[in-house]
Amino acid sequence: MNTKSSRKAWVILLKESVLPLIIGAVLFILFWLIYERYGTYYKEYLDKISVALFIFLITYWVFKISVALFNWYATNIAAKTKSELDDKFIPLFKRTAVAVIWVIGIIMVLSRLGININALVATLGVGSLAIALAAQDTIANIIAGFLIMIDRPFCIGDCIRLPSGEKVKVLDIGIRRTKFVSEEKAIIIVPNLDLSKSKIVNYTYGEEWKRNTER
Repeated sequence: MNTKSSRKAWVILLKESVLPLIIGAVLFILFWLIYERYGTYYKEYLDKISVALFIFLITYWVFKISVALFNWYATNIAAKTKSELDDKFIPLFKRTAVAVIWVIGIIMVLSRLGININALVATLGVGSLAIALAAQDTIANIIAGFLIMIDRPFCIGDCIRLPSGEKVKVLDIGIRRTKFVSEEKAIIIVPNLDLSKSKIVNYTYGEEWKRNTER
């Protein structure tokens, strides 16, 4: 990564981190003016609101920095590496991190406002379990895709034979499914879980091994 792109990335990160601080400063001044006028009568409520507002601003600040860091990595690191592993999984990690940050922040805000969050936490737990059970095939395919990208039994452009018997060329290795082009120029899409559990014949690797042994 050259100096110019690195400097630009740091400028973007600085902007994303400073904006929440400016918003926080403005809100703090407004809240201070309100507190000076109504603090005597509504001190208990204003105290709760001030703490909740502070937690919300911290959550927003962490959110902005996290998004900026993921975008920086995707632009300056992932785009320049030979592996497509980070390119495929960065959007997934980014969405997961954003969801976790906001869920934690909202729960903390509700707690400081005096709202009973036990039912909410229990609902989130049950909901997460239900989603995990309903999407277990999707999760299994994502994990299998992650392992395929790490183990690299085949790469894009390789000529392989699928467990079903077709001789194909690898077109794309996705997070959930992998696409192939058959000898009849048809697109074949196979779930990653099926590929990870089956025997794959890689002709391209065999040709490379043969050339290396003949030297």
